[in-house]
Amino acid sequence: MNNKLTRRNFIGSGTLAAAVSLTSRDTQAVAQASTKERMLPTHLGVASYTFREFNRTQLIGFMKQLKVSALNAKDVKDHLPMDPGEEAKALADYAAAGIKLHAAGTIYFPKDEDADIRSKFDYCKRAGITVIVAGDPAPEVLPRIEKFVKEYDIRFAIHNHGPEDKLWHSPLDVLKAVKNMDARLGCCIDVGHTVRAGTDVVQAIHEVGPRLFNMHMKDLTDFQSKESQVAVGEGIMPVRGIFEALTAINYDGFVDLEYEVHGDDPMPGVTSSFAYMRGVLAGMAH
Repeated sequence: MNNKLTRRNFIGSGTLAAAVSLTSRDTQAVAQASTKERMLPTHLGVASYTFREFNRTQLIGFMKQLKVSALNAKDVKDHLPMDPGEEAKALADYAAAGIKLHAAGTIYFPKDEDADIRSKFDYCKRAGITVIVAGDPAPEVLPRIEKFVKEYDIRFAIHNHGPEDKLWHSPLDVLKAVKNMDARLGCCIDVGHTVRAGTDVVQAIHEVGPRLFNMHMKDLTDFQSKESQVAVGEGIMPVRGIFEALTAINYDGFVDLEYEVHGDDPMPGVTSSFAYMRGVLAGMAH
């Protein structure tokens, strides 16, 4: 039997225990951190997919530990179920914990049908979510989606998925498709997928400008390799340049950490990522 306790295992076991210990003091700490975060030039949040191996109670516990109150929720585990009754339970839990949902996704739109599209807009409307992060809408479906964007007044941010994506390699591909449509159709820039597509992510932020509604942050040690993801600050992503570009375009949305490695023990990398991003932002603020 192997009794060795690695640093990752030690931190992970401790954070998992903390995740199930929720107190009013934790909720107050999250609120205070949120206030401090709003003073920075860029707002930080977390994509719930980061904690895809953990249930909602554990997710809330992790967010309290991180002092993050902004969530980009996904229908994974029980984070934000599509069923209206189960969704209501999730929303009550988040409200009690002082967590605010600002976006949902990635949500997929495989059908060119009103009923399917409306069900997903209703899902977000019930949650008070103002940005849909969309995974794979075909270009020919966008006019139908535009109709719902206008009806619900919810922004629709198409997520680029890099060179493997048959439709949306880069945010610039998204921009070409939506530039003449309603101003509430735009982009969610995934920085990792963007650089892997060969696009300069800082330049892309400037080009997308007011059509940028959400950001997925991650870091890579090799811009050609999806598998090279590391904690933010440990790779070669131009993090400060990204934040400076967001400030330059007066971006008012969130930068959501999407940490896709170490799914069974994400907290060491997630904690390090937030510490690094907050350090960069604090330096910019001064």
